[in-house]
Amino acid sequence: MADTTETKAEGLLDEAKGKVKDGFGGLTGDAKLQAEGKFDQLSGMAQQDFADLYDEGETKLEAATAFVQDRPLISLVIATVVGMIVGGLMFGRKSS
Repeated sequence: MADTTETKAEGLLDEAKGKVKDGFGGLTGDAKLQAEGKFDQLSGMAQQDFADLYDEGETKLEAATAFVQDRPLISLVIATVVGMIVGGLMFGRKSS
């Protein structure tokens, strides 16, 4: 969790830095600085979104792990049924 908090903070910092560059580039007419600012903003937003997705995925994985640990037999039945369905779809039935 500390890693995602750090990633979010870095993303927020990059986004803020990008806004400053973009604004300063717009004031001075420096298109290159303005483009760098926009890139930094997008990069920062992407870092924050990645951290959010990672947190969400980690939570779902923990919930699935807890389900399997709490209900091993039901999990085995579910895995068997899913395996049979996937096997049937992949290999199909052979006609005689």
